[in-house]
Amino acid sequence: MKNFSLMILAAGYGKRMGHLTQDIPKPLLKINDKELLGYNIEFFIKLGCDKIIINTHYLHHEIKIFIGKKFFNKNINLIFEPKLLNTGGGIKNALSFFGDKNFLVTNSDILWNDDNAKDVKNFINGYQEVKSCKLLLVENNKFKGLKKHKGDFKLDKGLITRWKENDPQLYFSGLQIINPKIFSKINQDSFSMNLLWDILSNNNQLQGQTMNSVLIHIGDKNSYNEIKNN
Repeated sequence: MKNFSLMILAAGYGKRMGHLTQDIPKPLLKINDKELLGYNIEFFIKLGCDKIIINTHYLHHEIKIFIGKKFFNKNINLIFEPKLLNTGGGIKNALSFFGDKNFLVTNSDILWNDDNAKDVKNFINGYQEVKSCKLLLVENNKFKGLKKHKGDFKLDKGLITRWKENDPQLYFSGLQIINPKIFSKINQDSFSMNLLWDILSNNNQLQGQTMNSVLIHIGDKNSYNEIKNN
């Protein structure tokens, strides 16, 4: 894969991390002496990403300093949100950086590593052909870190619907392919991607694919300490 664009969602407060994010934004918490955001950036650049957009809000100046020190020679743009726009609003606010081409979005609290590379390559192969939105999903037994007791989605013949009781438990990996045209379905500036996913799913337009490797989600203080100490 070459020449794809990526947005990393990094604007949240990280409240589930407790005191750990009192002075440090969650994307800058370290695992093995490397920041979560650093893992994200290096992983996707290695796969061929040549443009990265990062939205910021909480302790945004710390992220700006980090990028300036560690990735000053990379094509990385920061978008400061004076007011949080939620996941969907944050992405919509960044559309001008992507034009009319499809792009990737990842959550900054996923610990992407070399074991995930093959799955992500398979997922983004032909990414410009996606007509709406496509989510990378992970099975329950391959999801490590913070997760709900209920699944997120059901996948049937490549199309996603919401999880229901007795469905196999599939979780969102934090990675998605987005066709910018889908945002014409939403008028508001601040909203969750869940709203847009439901609209697409109800019209059989939300695509999905599962991964085979283990995904690590640093979702709260307990999962952070568990991963950090192993």
